[in-house]
Order: sequence, then C-alpha cells, then structure tokens
Amino acid sequence: MKIQPLLSPAVNREWQRVAHGRHHDPFAVLGMHPEGGHWRMTVYRPRADSVWLILDETPIALERVSNSDFFTLTGARSEWGAHPQLLEKRGAHEQRYIDPYTFLPQLDEHWLQQFHAGECFTAYDVMGARPHVADGIEGVLFAVWAPNAERVSVVGDFNDWDGRVNPMRTRGGTGVWELFIPRLATGQYYKFELRQRDTGAILLKSDPYGRYFEMRPNTSSLIAGADEFQWQDDLWLARRRSADWLHQPMSVYEVHLGSWRRSVDNEYLNYRDIAHQLVPYVKDLGFTHVELLPVTEHPFDGSWGYQVTGYFAPTSRFGSIDDFKYFVDFCHRHGVGVILDWVPAHFPRDAHALASFDGTALYEHADPRRGEHKDWGTLIFNYGRNEVRNFLYSSAYFWLDQFHIDGLRVDAVASMLYLDYSRKAGEWTPNQFGGNENLDAIHFVRRTNEVVHQAFPGVLMMAEESTAWPQVSRPVYLGGLGFSMKWNMGWMNDTLAYFLQDPVFRQYHHDKLTFSLLYAFSENFMLPLSHDEVVHGKRSLLEKMPGDAWQQFAGLRLLFTYLFTHPGKKLLFMGCEFGQGREWDHDHGLDWHLLQHDFQAGAQRAVRDLNLLYCRQPALYQWEFEPRGFEWIDCHDHSQSVISYVRRSENGFLLVVLNFTPVVREHYRIGVPEEGVYAECFNSDSVFYSGSNVSNGVAIQSEPVACMGRDHSIRLTLPPLGGIVLQKIV
Repeated sequence: MKIQPLLSPAVNREWQRVAHGRHHDPFAVLGMHPEGGHWRMTVYRPRADSVWLILDETPIALERVSNSDFFTLTGARSEWGAHPQLLEKRGAHEQRYIDPYTFLPQLDEHWLQQFHAGECFTAYDVMGARPHVADGIEGVLFAVWAPNAERVSVVGDFNDWDGRVNPMRTRGGTGVWELFIPRLATGQYYKFELRQRDTGAILLKSDPYGRYFEMRPNTSSLIAGADEFQWQDDLWLARRRSADWLHQPMSVYEVHLGSWRRSVDNEYLNYRDIAHQLVPYVKDLGFTHVELLPVTEHPFDGSWGYQVTGYFAPTSRFGSIDDFKYFVDFCHRHGVGVILDWVPAHFPRDAHALASFDGTALYEHADPRRGEHKDWGTLIFNYGRNEVRNFLYSSAYFWLDQFHIDGLRVDAVASMLYLDYSRKAGEWTPNQFGGNENLDAIHFVRRTNEVVHQAFPGVLMMAEESTAWPQVSRPVYLGGLGFSMKWNMGWMNDTLAYFLQDPVFRQYHHDKLTFSLLYAFSENFMLPLSHDEVVHGKRSLLEKMPGDAWQQFAGLRLLFTYLFTHPGKKLLFMGCEFGQGREWDHDHGLDWHLLQHDFQAGAQRAVRDLNLLYCRQPALYQWEFEPRGFEWIDCHDHSQSVISYVRRSENGFLLVVLNFTPVVREHYRIGVPEEGVYAECFNSDSVFYSGSNVSNGVAIQSEPVACMGRDHSIRLTLPPLGGIVLQKIV
C-alpha cells in the first residue's frame, strides 16, 4: 500500500476547504474514493498524532499528508470492507471508531421532498438526533435544516467540540444536512456548528428538534435513546377516543410545576414526585384535568416556560423524558387528563436557539414589522415558510403522539392572527389584500387543528384568543379556525372588574355580569381564572375582593359559585382554590400552611363541593355550549346586585341565585319554572365553608304567585355575598 502524491491544485483546494471548515460536501473528499486502479481512504483528524486502519486486529498506519491533519491510505477496498474500523492515537489517548464518511446518504429522497413541500407532520422521526442503524451498524443519525449555511458540523463530547471533525453533508435544495455517526452512544451532549455562507460567521446552536437538554444555564442538547417507556394508559386512551367532551364536565386545574410545591430546601421536585402528590390532590378536589404551563424546554425561569427553545423536549428541570412520561401515565391511570400549554406564536432571541439559526432570518420573519414582538422582546415565526410550518406541525403532533397529551392550549393566538397586533401605524405591513389578517398564520392554525383532530380523536385544541375573531371554535370546513374551545377572556375581564368594585357601587356595573350571556353560545368557551390574573401587580384573587377578611373570602366563594354555574368549561389556577393571599411567585411553592386556617380551608372545601356539584349535575354541563342550557330568571335587579338563572339538561334543571352585596336579603321572591318543593344543593355561605350560615332550610314550597313572567315562585333568604343553587326535590 502506497501513498499517491496529491498533485492536482483542484484537489488541494477541496482539501483546504475541508480543513478550513468551509466544505458543503465533505463526503466528496473524505471516506473512500476510486483513484485510478485503486482506492484512496482519506480521513481528517485534527490534533491526531496518528491514525491506523484495523484489519483483523492488525493496525496499518495511514500516512499523514505533509503539513496537514489529513491521513491517507491506498489499496483495495475489498480488503478494507465497506466500513473499516480506524484507530486514532493522540498522546496516551486512543479512540476506535468507524469512519462516518464511508456511508451513503440515509435520508429518503421522497421524505426530503415532502419536508420541503411543508406537509410533514412527524418531522421529529427524522430530524434532530435519533438512534439509527445503517448497514447493520448502530449509531446516531443527525439531521438539521440550515439552507443558508456554507458548512454544518455536529460537535459534542465525542469530538472535543471541534467543528472540523464531523462536518455534515447537504441534501441539495432541501436545505437539510445529515450525518450518521456510527457507534455513538446516547446521553452525550451535542450541538450544531454552522458557518454562515455570506459572512463566514461561526454559530453554535442547540438542536431545534432536540429531545432533551442539559440543565440551564447550559444549553447543549442530549442524544436521547430509543423510546422504551412502557405505557399503561390504554384504557384511558380508548375512552378518550370515544368521549363526548362537548356534553361532559370539564374542570381544569392550571399548574406551574416549578412552584406548585417544592422541597424543604426550595428545590424543584421530580416529575414522578409531583405526580404522586398532585394527582391525589386534584382527584380529591374533583378536577377532571390538569393544565401545565409550558414544560417545553426554556432557558429563563421567569418566562414560566412561554419563551421556548426546545419545542420537542420536556424541561430537564424536573427530570428525564421518561420521568415526564411517567407523570402523564400516572395521571391517566388515575383518571386525570393532561393539557399542555403550547407556544407557536413566538420564540426568544437566545443566541443558542432558533434566532438567526443559520445566520439569516430562518425560523423568524425577516421583516421586523412581521417578525418581532416588541411587547415580549421575542421573534415571530415565519408561517409562510414550509419548513417552519413542518417544525410547528410536528411539535404539536409530537406531544400528542409521544407523550399522550390530551389537549393543547395554544398561547397568544390573537397575536398570530393580526398583523397589527399591539402595533402602531407604520409598525406593520398589510397582507396582499390590504387587510390586517395574517393569512399565513391563519392557514397554519387551521391546518394544525385539522391534522390533530384527524390523527387524535378526542384530543382538544384550545385557543387563548382575546378578540372577537369569528368562529374560533368552529370546524375548518365551516370557515372556522378549527379549535375545540376558546378561552373566554371577555367573561374573565368583566367578571374580575365587577368583583373589584366595592359592593355599594356594583349596582352601576351590573352589565358586566350579564353581558357575557349575549355571546356565551357563539363559541365553545372555557372560563379561565388563570395565572395571568394573579401576577404583575394584579394581586391574587383573594386580594381583588374588597372589604375585611370575612368579606374577601365570602366574595371569593361567590366568584367560584358564579364560575361553576355559568355556561362554559372551567379553569382555575393553583393556589386560588384555597385563597392564597399573595400574588403567585414562580420562585417559591404555594403557601400550603394557610390551610390550617378556617377561611382558607373553607374556600378549598367550597371548590371541592362545586366541582362535585358540577360533575354530578348534568344541568351544569350537558348543554353548556347551547342556548337551551341557560335561561334568565332575572337579570335586571341591579339595585340589589342580584342575578338569578336556570341551568337545564334533558333530565332536569337547577336554579342559581347570586347576591353580590354583604346584605342579607330576606323574602326575596323569584319565579320558578315549575311548582313543587325546592331545596338548596349548594350554599357558598355555609358554615362548612366558614360562612355565616344563612340558609333556607331543607325545603322551600313554591307558591302560585306570578313573578318574573312565571306562574309560580318561591321566597328565599339570600346570604350576604353568597350564592345558592337549588333543585326541585318533589
């Protein structure tokens, strides 16, 4: 075997491009290539003292090319085998490896074209870093989209973070780069090193499709192993597929996993520990689902997860991938659904992540008038780019497929729909028709919802959408956006604005209680008392209530009664259920010690009983998206700040009467749908909830006295700042 001189200037230029980290196709130089009547093996190993070919455990030295880190050997390929084993020596260190540059392209050409066309919903099966077998050899296949890079390399622990060692091959016009590294172990840190084509800038980026990341403030991706988790939630998934969620109760407990509860040292709990504590608590209080503030990986704790850098990775703050799967599985096995906040509206500017990924505006829109959220200091996805839509489609699909998530709450939908969202004149550009609608984002939202509903029957898609955009929760084929539900931000804002008023002035704001019923059935609404209402100086729900401590807790229980009896699915943020006094602080656990006090324990018991009432009384949920499920008894008594209404199902009805002043109202007459005997089935002023125990006894006989347009009526005593729910018992 003999080294052939490299006389061609063109060949030398190609080698120099590899050595300088500028070659877009290192396979054209490295690996094994025919040369005349023989084959040349070429490897590039910076800092190696020597490189050896191992044949039957016999080392054969490759010769170093003068004044370079290239090593070559010529001979017969039949003697070497398809993928020869090499030995690198560097001082006392030795490393055996199989040359990655002897393998053919691994990504299917048809798949690449599909990815390029923008209709790839499971890109996570191919992109990123995943275990792979090529020619019978196990290893890891890396793939990344970076169309404006001159060169992309995989760097990590396994190559001393040297971008010259493992440059990737480009797959033509698709902009995808790939490299199979044989015998690479999972669990190692890695990133992609990119050289920008025009400027030569070197960028070090985390994997956009990374499955797992090291603990912040570090930002490397980790090579995840094959999925070996043994799910045990088949029964739950089968029930979900056939569930009639429109006509079933749904009460959601919104949770920030980092601050629901912490260790005695104020450290995060593991996903498994949280599951064992959270699920019994949620079950005891009667909630049907938990909704998690984003657990997708994010670098800054203070973003609560809403500035995402890892769209395919559960945050490592609380444990491993399997730990999070265990959390979901445990919830399902105990009858609790899991909803995940998902953030396709924007992403942070962190240099290690998606921003200017290949040195250009790749994931974000290039025009800052469409590509920046000034309010949040973040960037906006370019929804008109096929590969970006693939990325987001696949992220949604991933959480539902790989983690069995039961629903996605899509954050900040309004900011996606409007080109002029939170922008002044001159800070935005209209669409091609002159309007302010973001047509690309609308297409993306509709297609996402279509795909999810087709692939995952029973999974819910919920929009945080704060405007009057029509048909948010109507099917795409009817012209809607295709969401299952929409957060009713109007109800939330009006309700909290009303409760902030001193009771003596509430009579002047009565419309804030009644207006929501003018549009309550235009969408499938969820009523959110969420995390956004108890931070940033807005004060806790308890602190929003005027008056002394007794009045505040009475007002809080009244608010909960209104929430659980108003049409719409329910959502309550953690800590609100027992009346935490201070604002939510993401750096500390909830004030669980407060439950030793009567007021807090009473508020918690009220929520438990309201959940029980809601889930056991079809009148409160069967037709909550339909006008036939609700009718006013009286919405006009603003002078006394009282409202009353009927909730109906096919099997009966309930009466709800709410008194929003601290005055006991005796002999208060309301009309009833039918004559008979009525009884309280819930009273927020019960002594059991630390109320004053103003009650109507065990039975209330209707009288043939016309009232409020009805032939029969009953006389009630209304508790102060209290709500009562009555049912006909005879």
